[in-house]
Amino acid sequence: MFGFGKKKIKADNAPEKRLAEFQRKKDWAGVSRTYYELGVAAMDAGNLHEAQLWLHRADTIYSADDNIYDKVGEKLMDDCSDRIGRLEDKDGLFYNDIPTEIEARAKELSDPQVRVWGLLSIARLVRLGEQLSRLPDCEVLGQLDWAVDLMFHSLQTLPSQEAYQRLMDMCNALYELNGKLVYYSGEIEVPGRSPFQLFDLNGLFGVEQELNSYTDNHLRLLAALSQGAEELPQAESSIVACALLPDYYVRTGARDLNEVPQIKAELERIWSDYEFVRDLFTWEEVGKRIADYKRLDILA
Repeated sequence: MFGFGKKKIKADNAPEKRLAEFQRKKDWAGVSRTYYELGVAAMDAGNLHEAQLWLHRADTIYSADDNIYDKVGEKLMDDCSDRIGRLEDKDGLFYNDIPTEIEARAKELSDPQVRVWGLLSIARLVRLGEQLSRLPDCEVLGQLDWAVDLMFHSLQTLPSQEAYQRLMDMCNALYELNGKLVYYSGEIEVPGRSPFQLFDLNGLFGVEQELNSYTDNHLRLLAALSQGAEELPQAESSIVACALLPDYYVRTGARDLNEVPQIKAELERIWSDYEFVRDLFTWEEVGKRIADYKRLDILA
């Protein structure tokens, strides 16, 4: 009579509760639809960073599997894509502003400077990659330490064919990572903080996809140099933001990403690295900075 039953049904049907149930059942189409619902609600409420998080998660899941794609339906996917497009055009959104600023600064650098700038950011992912590599099917993330060293040294001397092939295999494995089910469900403990989900890599175009793109570009550079080609692939700067990990902080409750201590520290490192590569540097100085970064726990 007083509507208590209706409230109970509404609570049981809350998106967060359904999400947990879909995840438990490994119903990834249901998970994708629920992420979309969360994204729509966040966007309509003006919580644009949350909208960015959930809508991109929905898009990543249904885009990776044809069966899920068919189950989700075109109407949902069209609206999700439209909303993502509108978010990408928003001024003042952290997910847009930082890559835009990085791209602008990269235009002031030479090709080798941009490559080193990106490599320094990748080095800061080494410790996190080692932790994530303990999850099933994530072994490739444990190779970042080796890959950073290989790409650094190969900017000075061409690698062996064996090393080149190993880097290519790693590049392919990175590309395939977000199509694996563990990408949507795996997580690791973070001392004193909420667990880090593998899916938290999804922000800023997907860390693993940016790693794949950077590595692929580097492989094409090495191939061109080995063949004496005059035209070399142009360095890309989008990898520079790879250690910011905004999805983790948005998911765990951050409202202003610019005020998150770990993000503030990472932005300081990014701009410090920019000044470092902009000035004259030696390979020895780069090697020392890389070694220091590889020991860094960016979530601490």
